[in-house]
Order: sequence, then structure tokens, then C-alpha cells
Amino acid sequence: MTKLNMAPTKSNLLKVKEQLSISMDGYELLEQKREILVMELMHMVEQIKLLEREIDKLIASAYPALKSMLTSVGGDRVERIAHAVSYDFNITEKSVIKAGMTFSTIDMELPKRQLFYSFMDSFADTDKVMSDFFDFLKLLTQMASIRTIVWRLAMEVKKTQRRVNALDKMIIPQAKTTKKYIESVLEERERENVFVLKSLKGKKGGAGT
Repeated sequence: MTKLNMAPTKSNLLKVKEQLSISMDGYELLEQKREILVMELMHMVEQIKLLEREIDKLIASAYPALKSMLTSVGGDRVERIAHAVSYDFNITEKSVIKAGMTFSTIDMELPKRQLFYSFMDSFADTDKVMSDFFDFLKLLTQMASIRTIVWRLAMEVKKTQRRVNALDKMIIPQAKTTKKYIESVLEERERENVFVLKSLKGKKGGAGT
């Protein structure tokens, strides 16, 4: 690992030691943050899997009901009933705190389920289709909200991992190499100074005799 471009002085040695201490503390904190983020991400992925299973079950029920309805009353009548259905959905942005961090996601307020067709147009299949697809919409809304948070969490994990890698692979080793280099140069200078002092003392002692 290449060292930092610093003169081998005592003041620079203190600077490098301080930088190394801060970098190592930062590494520990970022590693803890990464672990917490990963745990939260895995927890939310499990939530997505549960939602996916619920959606699959609902699809297995809703589409056969729709097919049965089409067979029973015909496509034109189904289309007329569908055109009568009108809901207002309130979509807003909300903040969610996960792993100590605030993430923005979407929130959709679903209206109360209503009856948009007359009892004359009501069939058992019609009621089931309306009920199943309304529940289907609820699950899709939840899925969209959770997936948004999961995507942002994954991006934060990736960013944190890059910082951890930078500290672990470059900044900390570079600081250690620089510290070792400066210490070795200062020790060598100290040995030279001791040797010079001993030589001077020897010369003075020889001159005194």
C-alpha cells in the first residue's frame, strides 16, 4: 500500500495517528450501520414474500371468478358494470423510519368499497369479482410502498458498503503504512542523533586526556 505524501515529522506522525484512529472508529460505526441495514432489508424482503403469496392466492381466486362472470353475463354487460365503477384514490408521499433512517415512500388511501350497480345487475360472480379485485388493489398498494422502501434500503446498503470498503482497503492501510514509515524514519534519526552525541562525547573525552 502506498503511503501518504507527508514529511516524516513528529507533528505529521500525530496527524496520521489521529486520522487512523478516526478512520478505524468510522469503520466500526459504518460496519454496524451496514449490518443493521442488511437485517432490516432482509426483514422487509420477507414481508414482500408474504405479500406475494397473498397476491398469488387472490389471483388464483379473482381471475377464475372474472372468467365465470364473463361466461354468465357476457362481455358487454361486464363492460357496462365496469364503466359504472368509479373510485377516488388519494396518493401521498410519506416518511418511514427504518434502521434509524428516514425514507420517503408512497401511501394510497383506499376509499370504502361501494356498490356501483343495481341489484338487477347483481350476480354472485359480480360481487366476488368486485370484492377480490378491491382486495387485490389493497395488496398491490402495500407491495408498491414496501418495494419503494426496499429499493431505497438496498441503495443505502450499497453506499455504506462502498464507504466500508474504502476505509478497509485504502484509507486505513494507507494511514498505517504512512505511520509505520514516519515512525521508522524518526527512529532512524533518533539512532543517528544518539550515535552523533556519543561520537562527540568520545571526541571531547579524548581531547581532555
